[in-house]
Amino acid sequence: MQVTAEHCPAPVPPPGSRGIDEILAASRARLHRLDPERAHLAYRAGALLVDIRPAAQRAAHGVVPGSLTVERNVLEWRFDPRCPARLPQAVDYDVPVMILCQEGYTSSLAAAALRDVGLHRATDVVGGFAAWRIAGLPALGPTPLHTSPLASTVKTGWARR
Repeated sequence: MQVTAEHCPAPVPPPGSRGIDEILAASRARLHRLDPERAHLAYRAGALLVDIRPAAQRAAHGVVPGSLTVERNVLEWRFDPRCPARLPQAVDYDVPVMILCQEGYTSSLAAAALRDVGLHRATDVVGGFAAWRIAGLPALGPTPLHTSPLASTVKTGWARR
């Protein structure tokens, strides 16, 4: 029998710690989250739409045309106007940034982190890319993550001799 978390008693948390549900709720309480339709309107009006999903998720599910791809592990460095590794778009603390993840959970945590950096207009998209796509908003893909010329010749029979 495989042991899963549901079969094990939860350990006693350390004093002062918070569970992820509490952290997520606190993050969201600081944001003016946008549904996909409002996010699309803000994007068309000039707000930055930042896709923080890993490459594999973008390949498997698709992307929003023109969105800025900044994977989660470097987000704060790329948007902190004080940081030498910032993006050209990180010109000041008033930049409207909307974070997009697959389902709208990680994006809430990421947008709150940008707020901590000082970007007071940072927010996220409710429901993430999945909700964006369901709403029928512009999207491309999915696409293969890696396409090698050899792989395509094997599939078409060119490699057989």
